[in-house]
Amino acid sequence: MKRIIISFAAFCALGLLVVAGVVFSGLISVAADDPHTGVVHAFLETARNRSIEVRSEDIVVPSLDDEDQIRAGAGNYDSMCVGCHLAPGMAETELSNGLYPAPPSLAEAGLYGDPAKIFWVIKHGIKATGMPAWGKSMADPYIWGMVAFLQKLPELDEGAYRALVASSGGHQHGGGETPAGHGEQHGEMASDDHHQGDSSSSDHHGSSTSNDAAGQSDSGHHGNNESDDHHASEEPQAVEHRNGSGSADAERNSSPNNYLHVESNQHKH
Repeated sequence: MKRIIISFAAFCALGLLVVAGVVFSGLISVAADDPHTGVVHAFLETARNRSIEVRSEDIVVPSLDDEDQIRAGAGNYDSMCVGCHLAPGMAETELSNGLYPAPPSLAEAGLYGDPAKIFWVIKHGIKATGMPAWGKSMADPYIWGMVAFLQKLPELDEGAYRALVASSGGHQHGGGETPAGHGEQHGEMASDDHHQGDSSSSDHHGSSTSNDAAGQSDSGHHGNNESDDHHASEEPQAVEHRNGSGSADAERNSSPNNYLHVESNQHKH
């Protein structure tokens, strides 16, 4: 018996060494354009399906026939899901075509027949597939709205889908929504705040045309006095922006940590 145990332990150790050698050799490709072998794909698919089945079996499915709920789900689906899972009459996108495993087109076939499984997948996502855990930003009632909509989606043509989305409230699920074009808007606001001003006003780096500002020893934005330099000061600086004109002077306040920009809008930081 002891010999059997030793042999089994040696076999396990050898197996671990082989696996470690394969992993550290880099032989396994993680490229999304290099599909899994049939054996690996079958293993992962079985593991995924069983994981979802086990974890969703105790979920109680509410009524999914409410029209308002379906409309709300349509609005959120159109805002959050069509890039991967498409919509009626919609061609493949760069995202849906580039992901691996390829996301299913839900306009053609439902993800699962069981609404509890759909709910679990939407809420928790699936690792290493690109499917997010929407439950981090959506409460359960909104997720059920998407489930209710997905039950209807395969029955809709392009016109019916568009009409349903148009009748919805769009992307809204009780908070946490990312605004469309958020990054672009932020960049524009930052640019306007730091680089726009009247033609007669001082710019962000202190190139003021005001005679009075240029004539004072402590008014230079990058002056010799280290306490005046806004890059050298360790203390928070109070910045004031106020509407100016050609006759307006850009002057500092008495505090060395306060400096004034003459611009088109009034801001206080």
